Order: sequence, then structure tokens, then C-alpha cells
Amino acid sequence: MRFAAQVRNSEGEHRAEVSAGDRHASLSIAPRASGFGSSVSGGELLMLALATCYCNDLYREAAKARIEVTAVEVECSAEFPAEGAAATGLTYTARIQARASEKQIRELARRADALAEIQNTVRGQCL
Repeated sequence: MRFAAQVRNSEGEHRAEVSAGDRHASLSIAPRASGFGSSVSGGELLMLALATCYCNDLYREAAKARIEVTAVEVECSAEFPAEGAAATGLTYTARIQARASEKQIRELARRADALAEIQNTVRGQCL
């Protein structure tokens, strides 16, 4: 499936649109206070992409395993040491509430980590 994103920016306006196959969505991201650019950085969006991917993949794998997940909280962080430098120390943690044994939840978490497409895209770079 093809994924795409588009940003349109001018003074005081910032529009972000994403698509996955035939599905399109607009994201509400305010313009930077100075008027040009986005109020949210690419680094922040990368952390959000990692958290979102893991969360969605966890629910997908839970459905396959017939595990009822009732809540997920994912936190991602990284350091960007200087302009133009790649992220370092990229980590993420997840808290998962499910109607399953601790062993089943740990296996589900491991499987989602192994299959998370965004994590696998950057894994060789900085994870």
C-alpha cells in the first residue's frame, strides 16, 4: 500500500494531509508562532509516528491472537544532538492493559515490536 504526506505552508497557514491507499485525512497542526513553518517539528512527528505505529500494530496483532486489549500507552523519545545530526538514544516503552495473562501480554508486545513497520524502517539507523 502506498503512503504519502503533504504539507502546504504559507504565512499563518499550515496544512498537513496524509494518505494510505485510498484513505485521505487532514491533520490539525497549527503554524509556527512566527507565521512560517509548523508549530510541531519533524522530530516530534517522528516520535508520534513510532508511538502510533506500535499502538496500531499492537491492536492488530491482539485481534489476530484474540486478545482483548483495553488500553495502550506508548512513549517514545530520542535526542537530536545538533542540527543535521541523526537521532540518538531512541527508545519507546508501552503500557498495555488487556484481558490476558502477563505472559500473553509480553508475547503480544514482543510480536508487535517485531512487526512495527515504522520501527523496522528506522531500526538500522538509530534504534
